[in-house]
Amino acid sequence: MSRFDLLILGSGSTAFAAALRAQELGKTAVMTEERTVGGTCVNRGCLPSKNFIEAARLLHDARNPRYPGLSATRPELDFRQLVEQKDELIRSYRKKKYESLIGGSIRVETGHARFLGPHAVEVGAKTLEGDKVLIATGSRPVLPAIEALADVPYLTSDLLTNDEPLELSELPASLLVLGGGYIALELGQMFHRFGSEVTIVERSRELLSHGYEPEVGSTIRAILEGEGIRVVTHATVRSVRRDGPGVAAAVETGKGVEEHRAARLLVATGRRPNSDQIALEKAGVPVGQKGQILVDRYLRTNVPHIFAAGDVIGSETASQMATPVGSHDGGMAAYNALSNEEPRAVDHRVIPRTIFTDPQVAVVGMTEEEAIAAGHRCWCNTLPMSLVPRAGAIRDTRGIVKMVADAATDEVLGVTMVGVSAGEVIHEAAMALRFRAKLQDFIDQLHVYPTMAEALKIVAISRFKDPAKLSCCAE
Repeated sequence: MSRFDLLILGSGSTAFAAALRAQELGKTAVMTEERTVGGTCVNRGCLPSKNFIEAARLLHDARNPRYPGLSATRPELDFRQLVEQKDELIRSYRKKKYESLIGGSIRVETGHARFLGPHAVEVGAKTLEGDKVLIATGSRPVLPAIEALADVPYLTSDLLTNDEPLELSELPASLLVLGGGYIALELGQMFHRFGSEVTIVERSRELLSHGYEPEVGSTIRAILEGEGIRVVTHATVRSVRRDGPGVAAAVETGKGVEEHRAARLLVATGRRPNSDQIALEKAGVPVGQKGQILVDRYLRTNVPHIFAAGDVIGSETASQMATPVGSHDGGMAAYNALSNEEPRAVDHRVIPRTIFTDPQVAVVGMTEEEAIAAGHRCWCNTLPMSLVPRAGAIRDTRGIVKMVADAATDEVLGVTMVGVSAGEVIHEAAMALRFRAKLQDFIDQLHVYPTMAEALKIVAISRFKDPAKLSCCAE
């Protein structure tokens, strides 16, 4: 039996942030991992997906130049070589950012962890104990209740893993994607640009129907359909079956039941906290209706020495399932668990997030619906990206920008952008929300001309003037 100051279930970004904070405080920490050190983000999530998405964008732009005078080219695609470079990148990044940090006061034990009691877990044949405990087991893909799903081969977002049997090594000729959230859209567009015929099936009336402005779903749908992706909304997959080497799905729509066939099936219907296979009941820690571990604003569970952070807490304390949120909270949880100072409360009021479609979707703060529900009298306006000079200059005016503000105070409450470099621009909006900036603050801030960030200034100006009738840089 080994005892540590901090026992951490998991070894992803949340867990490593906690272990490093424990080290800074002069404490010992041990992490557990049943798959690959580093967790989802580095091994099968953020890093490999963005690597592939950029490769697909380069391929698409070469084949579809936006500028008259530039001829389309047809670059060769070696999908296996693309997979190999992705795997090399993952191994290198994992070694530098995770494995190299292990040693001294930080250890990792491999195997599935299950609680034996409030202070102890078993990992294989070993028993580990911790004075304080952090649950950072992350999340996994949701598998919907679809008839015969277990009887057909299917992919999840884990297809971009490496050194595991789940890894996809050959480009499918066609792909049926179940789901209309960020994973479905990112991977659907990516595979279509690589050359797969893609159909996206979403049960809601529109893509990105939860937590996003309604304009976003319709905008990104038009973009995807413009590239040749088939999008079927307000549709329910009733059953699936093998269809030779591929798969067929019975999809119920308002027009009846349709059958969709594809070489491969990708299930991208969301993620759920990994809280159900670690014997939480032996630790006395309850979970919520969606499997999330319940915590207070100090990331403490009902058991005073047990904390939880990252994807496993779901939307508790207004959190979101995102790597930077988990990393931030992991360090804070370790500090609260091990420090003798006053505990620090999490603040999830401002969390920017991006969907890496092309163009990107980026949001921060409240939507119009959320602002009204919170009691604000809303000034909200949406402008096309065609009003942004940079978008015109690079001949890519796809997208929108929307700003949500309190009509009485002009405080900006939320920003949504669909456009080139939206994931970079959104950080200006996030910083502004953090310091409760007003519309005039965006207007008075000098912006480099021409940049996509000017979109924020232009939409703020639209509260007072018609930005279509201003000269360049005018206010």
